[in-house]
Amino acid sequence: MTMEETIKRINELYHKSQADGLSEEERAEQKELRQKYIDSVKGNLRGQLENISIQRPNGTIEKVKKIK
Repeated sequence: MTMEETIKRINELYHKSQADGLSEEERAEQKELRQKYIDSVKGNLRGQLENISIQRPNGTIEKVKKIK
C-alpha cells in the first residue's frame, strides 16, 4: 500500500468513525495505519536531518551527527 493509499484509508476510517462509529477490526486497522504513517514521517525527517551540514562562523563545515 502506498503512502497516498494509506492516508486515503485513514481519512475514510476517520469519516466513518464520525458518522457511524467503527468496529473493533476497523479501530485496529486505523491504529495500525496511523502508526505506519507516523513511522514514515519520522523516518523521512530523520533522513533529511542526517543529510544536513552546518557551516560554523569560522568557515568549517560539519555534518550533523546521528542521534540514536
